[in-house]
Amino acid sequence: MPTVLIIDDEEKLRSLLSRIITLENFEVLQAGTLQTGLRLLQKTNVDVVLCDVKLPDGNGVEFVTELKKRFPQVEVILLTAYGNIADGVQAIKNGAFDYITKGDDNDRILPLLHRALEKSALYKRLTQLEERVQKKYGFDAVIGQSKEIQACIDIARKVAVTDASVLLQGETGTGKEVFAQAIHQHSLRSRKPFMAINCSALSSELLESELFGHTAGAFTGAIKDKRGLVEEADGGTLFLDEIGDMPMELQTKLLRVLENHSFIRVGSTQTTTVNVRIVGATNKDLTLETKEGRFREDLYYRLNTFIISLPPLRERKKDILLLAQFFLKQFSSKVNGSVKGMSKEFTDLLTQHNWKGNIRELKNCIERAVILTAGTELTPADLPAEMRNTGTDTDGNDLSLAVAEKKHIQKILRYTSGNKAEAARLLDIGIATLYRKIEEYKL
Repeated sequence: MPTVLIIDDEEKLRSLLSRIITLENFEVLQAGTLQTGLRLLQKTNVDVVLCDVKLPDGNGVEFVTELKKRFPQVEVILLTAYGNIADGVQAIKNGAFDYITKGDDNDRILPLLHRALEKSALYKRLTQLEERVQKKYGFDAVIGQSKEIQACIDIARKVAVTDASVLLQGETGTGKEVFAQAIHQHSLRSRKPFMAINCSALSSELLESELFGHTAGAFTGAIKDKRGLVEEADGGTLFLDEIGDMPMELQTKLLRVLENHSFIRVGSTQTTTVNVRIVGATNKDLTLETKEGRFREDLYYRLNTFIISLPPLRERKKDILLLAQFFLKQFSSKVNGSVKGMSKEFTDLLTQHNWKGNIRELKNCIERAVILTAGTELTPADLPAEMRNTGTDTDGNDLSLAVAEKKHIQKILRYTSGNKAEAARLLDIGIATLYRKIEEYKL
């Protein structure tokens, strides 16, 4: 039930308003002074405040500023016996929802309450959404208690609130994009776009078009103008993964964005101005790449204002089981939460493994184990043979490769509820190969 707080020193008026508002299915609290009202706000979840302007311990117009600062989700409707335009204007500037005159505007109170409640509820929903986004993409998404990863988080938090370019260094699978997302979410740009692209995944021509856009007719197939990611990220953050693989000619264009905040679309002569923050990531030694002429020195120095070197998983063994537990919970939910934990033998093997693929390899390992396990607890039998230091994997059934492959594909298809594209991804084979296997094994 929504709650309304009435702050007025006239007891009869408070009681009358209380009875009227209670009939509208509101819970009503009453206070005769601003200080009493503040104490109630601290103890109770209030949605809307009806507040008199002139009170024994202060002015309601000025009180709005303090109230909105401490309780931004609460909407305030000011009541006055003698309304004047100057007070009304100042009340709205201070954050009041509305300013009405007692007696003259009594018929407006209930409609105003419902509208103020809608605004309060919208604010709460937006706040909850932002909290979920922060949890999913902020530094809460970085799992780890080791001093190595905590040191990286500390640096990232400090640089996040600036507009400085950031270069994330680390092996493949160490979580560079997670850090880039967190830096964006904790910056003043968090309400603007976060755009990401892998510089090693596209040809030079396609990468140029994706980054800087093109005009109609710029090349075969360019039938209309297209905005690039640099332009789409205006006001926000552009994450360039594997920036060390960016072709030299595009490095020149990127340098112009960093230096002059401008670029030219492919096929155009017109300069476009943008305000974008660049976060780059690489698994290469850009100092060496610069010395050997594969990366522009001036671009490197513009990017390395802040360098954050993410440690490989083998150097933060303390975090392996934390990450494993997180992934177990995530993937177990896909199989109705039937997998509850991991045996000691299983966790021992996890901590002993070298994890050359880092967090990404661990994630894939746990997902595979959850799919394959027949019990409620992950055991060494659910790990790849190379992790168990054994070449045997038999339960006494037919040992032929075809039988094992058929069973494995069946299990994956059950896990994905028949989604063949997802099954092909998990099996690390092409979709055409999967269809051929399904036909071959009559699945």
